[in-house]
Amino acid sequence: MRKDVRILLVGEPKVGKTSLIMSLVSEEFPDEVPMRAEEITIPADVTPERVPTHIVDYSEAEQSDEQLYQEISKANVICIVYSVNNKNSIEQVTSRWIPLINDRMDKDSRVPLILVGNKSDLVEHSSMETILPIMNQYTEIETCVECSAKNLKNISELFYYAQKAVLHPTGPLYCPEEKEMKPACVKALTRIFKVTDLDNDGILNDAELNFFQRTCFNTPLAPQALEDVKNVVRKNMSDGVHDNGLTLKGFLFLHTLFIQRGRHETTWTVLRRFGYDDDLELTQDYLFPPLKIPPDCTTELNHNAYLFLQSLFDKHDQDRDCALSPDELKDLFKVFPYMPWGPDVNNTVCTNDHGWITYQGYLSQWTLTTYLDVQRCLEYLGYLGYSIISEQESQAAAITVTRDKKIDLQKKQTQRNVFRCNVIGMKGCGKSGFLQAFLGRNLMRQRQLREDHRSFYAISTTYVYGQEKYLLLHEVFTESELLSEADLSDADLACDVVCLVYDSSNTRSFEFCAKVFKQHFMDSKTPCMIVAAKSDLHEVKQQCSVSPLDFCRKHKMPPPQAFTCNTLEIPSKDIYTKLTTMAMYPHVTQADLKSSTFWLRASVGATVFAVLGFAMYRALLKQR
Repeated sequence: MRKDVRILLVGEPKVGKTSLIMSLVSEEFPDEVPMRAEEITIPADVTPERVPTHIVDYSEAEQSDEQLYQEISKANVICIVYSVNNKNSIEQVTSRWIPLINDRMDKDSRVPLILVGNKSDLVEHSSMETILPIMNQYTEIETCVECSAKNLKNISELFYYAQKAVLHPTGPLYCPEEKEMKPACVKALTRIFKVTDLDNDGILNDAELNFFQRTCFNTPLAPQALEDVKNVVRKNMSDGVHDNGLTLKGFLFLHTLFIQRGRHETTWTVLRRFGYDDDLELTQDYLFPPLKIPPDCTTELNHNAYLFLQSLFDKHDQDRDCALSPDELKDLFKVFPYMPWGPDVNNTVCTNDHGWITYQGYLSQWTLTTYLDVQRCLEYLGYLGYSIISEQESQAAAITVTRDKKIDLQKKQTQRNVFRCNVIGMKGCGKSGFLQAFLGRNLMRQRQLREDHRSFYAISTTYVYGQEKYLLLHEVFTESELLSEADLSDADLACDVVCLVYDSSNTRSFEFCAKVFKQHFMDSKTPCMIVAAKSDLHEVKQQCSVSPLDFCRKHKMPPPQAFTCNTLEIPSKDIYTKLTTMAMYPHVTQADLKSSTFWLRASVGATVFAVLGFAMYRALLKQR
């Protein structure tokens, strides 16, 4: 909504422009009327819309044409004043004033006009019969008000309508010629309907209508008022009410009715509550609320955000198979102006046998977006109406900013739930296979993936000591097999754990990992793990001054971890549990990391939790 309103009064001399302003201010007709009133400002606390209002007079005798043009360009609404007892002043409305104003305005940004018939105390008849054809001819005319500066008739109403024309304009909402709402308004209200339709059944039941009413107007509707609203819709359209709930057609009809009856402030109140500006675009303040993120801190979704996303998934998983089909996913994102998830997402998170994103994969993708691009996450949550449905001030309430990583190291414990592992290795060593195996895809399934849908990220959950954590794998892309300073950026180095992958069947593969470690990680506090990929193939001696095992011993790292995705079953997750454990406990000594009992405690906890989790999942599925 605008921060202030500027009203300009124009018209022929002696029609009473100055008298109208002075009568409003003093609440009595002035004995002496100056040639022109000074600009006055009405404070916000005495206006109906609580917005400061500036009222500007125009005098042809005192001001030049250039000054008039300047005032027209600054005005938010223009009142064209005529005298109801002066036929010439009425004719000048169309022959002079409307063309003059329109010539100074862009066609797409014309200000609303109010026709003001002053001196109604001097006649017994109304000028409306003459004015109505003018109103029908010019769509920029919001309304016409007949008033009298002398007896104060309709003076307050005149300036209220002028203010209303700016704060609640008809133009963006409604097309008078077609007698229907404009497409942009229909689109915005359709999004609002879908956000408010909490169970996604295509109708707003009484509970949802009351939630909508409380959200927009801070008060529920009485049961009888609800029935009255639905009866109005029933009388006017056959498919506006279904199963005693309001359909989208009925919802849109109600707003059309509000606008046609001059109550467009009702529709504007709804639109603004759901984040829309005067151009029916979601505001930047709504989509991107302020969120301070200090250095070395990361962003995660909090518990309430996950509950919201879970309910959203449940709302759109129509066939209850715990996965979102392409149609279900499309339906979920109908409230977006574009499709936010591309085909690469299906290669970033877990999917079912059809290639559809599972419940776990869905939450994982949201976790990934929050971690990598929190502003994008805020935008997405804004489209979904998070702040409205969760009754929070903004989407920022969904985000947890973790504490500085240095504090975690000092305290030897972390509150983080998402850990980043950068996967580095020579081209062709098996990094992509390592990422896809984390999502439960063996080599056979990986060969079915399209290269143009490739993702350099993979995210899923692991369990460490019974705690569910997200592990985010990022495949670091290197242009060549020769390492230089330019190959790894600061972003490539910033992570919680490093996975250095080499091809155990390629004699030159390990040397690359050794160089990367010495150049970037030998003196850092970031834990590292060496992975010997393609362990199903014949192992060859590496052309390096020291063997992988001796290298790990020398630098006090865990021994190389054998890995292959060329299995009949789903690849083992043990190696990913180890990586998550190293990320969670970077302060643990390398001696402990090499200890089999340390890994046993972590993996047993993961197994127990996974079994319990599966049992709970099945119970939940039965309930659904």
